[in-house]
Amino acid sequence: MRALDLPTPEADALALSIRLQALIATEIADQGPISFQRYMELALYAPGLGYYAAGARKFGAAGDFITAPELGSVFAQCIGQCIAPLLLTSESPVILELGAGSGALAADLLQFLAAEDALPKSYWILERSADLRDRQRQKLASQVPDLLDRVRWLEEPPKTECDGVILANEVLDALACARFRITDTGVAEVHVVRRGDQLAEIEVAPRVHVRTCVERLQQTLTSPMLPGYASECVPELGPWVNAIGASLRRGLLLFIDYGYGRPDYYAPERSSGTLQCHYRHRVHGDPYWLPGLNDLTASVDFTAVAEAIAEAGFELAGFDHQSGFLAAAGIDQVFARQSTESTLDSVTLAQQIRRLMLPSEMGERFKVLAASRGLSAAQIPIAFAGRGQRHKL
Repeated sequence: MRALDLPTPEADALALSIRLQALIATEIADQGPISFQRYMELALYAPGLGYYAAGARKFGAAGDFITAPELGSVFAQCIGQCIAPLLLTSESPVILELGAGSGALAADLLQFLAAEDALPKSYWILERSADLRDRQRQKLASQVPDLLDRVRWLEEPPKTECDGVILANEVLDALACARFRITDTGVAEVHVVRRGDQLAEIEVAPRVHVRTCVERLQQTLTSPMLPGYASECVPELGPWVNAIGASLRRGLLLFIDYGYGRPDYYAPERSSGTLQCHYRHRVHGDPYWLPGLNDLTASVDFTAVAEAIAEAGFELAGFDHQSGFLAAAGIDQVFARQSTESTLDSVTLAQQIRRLMLPSEMGERFKVLAASRGLSAAQIPIAFAGRGQRHKL
């Protein structure tokens, strides 16, 4: 075990990681070095063993990180205020949430839309993890039991055409990424090998689609990545967005995540990439420490997302900091509605809003990108009426 100043895992969690390490070691023994992208896929999603596929608690104070929906219902209500007018103009609107986490966003959003008489006909949740599906079902059954019959869980993107909203909060950062380094002779890709009983990195000639992805990046940057520069990319982002959005005939795609426009993502000063590992509210830089127990994430290249949505037949509707989006979506109205005479409730509410809005918290680190298909300019939510941060793409 690598020496890191991190809490000691429980015995059952350690046993799961050991089993996952054995699975990874077997694949390396059978196939030779595996790409970091394949390693990340196994570390996060290997059935029954990966971070999102096993049973450990991931979200909230008892987990490894806190997402915006876990802070309270303000986030969901702002999204609800943004999309309710669109849902009301569709005959049979659907919300498709990708990777619904603990189910907190779905529960709060359904509760808000019910109060506004703007419920979708169906709420679909695309979730790979059987464990998380169970947790989401329990959350919704306890918080909105009368709306549970509207919820349907999917294991793959829907084939049926629909109108409505596709919503992804902190999903893009969990897509397995390729890691690369610029060398004097071109592009090298990070692969993973076994050295003794440890996992280690080597640099090899990149796979064709990784080389193509990096070369395209280099062509679009005003300051090219120089030898020694290391970072990440998701070569399959375009096909993934196309598959996710294929069923949406008319409506809105809403991606919320931490990341940058491409000029900032691949800026000269960000020469070590953006990969981070999250374990019990601590961030560290060793993705090979007890695989399966850490959330591995990379920031999102939102310019790549904008390119992918255009290739998939969508139009960019808006791009902004989370704070700008929430302000435009009416967070002040949510505060006024939720404020009570209780000093404790008001303080708690104000703290929640500060976490969502302050630049030093989530306000500027997180971005919101919206894309539309089949909507007129008048049907685009008013939250995206301004230019926001489009100039950063």
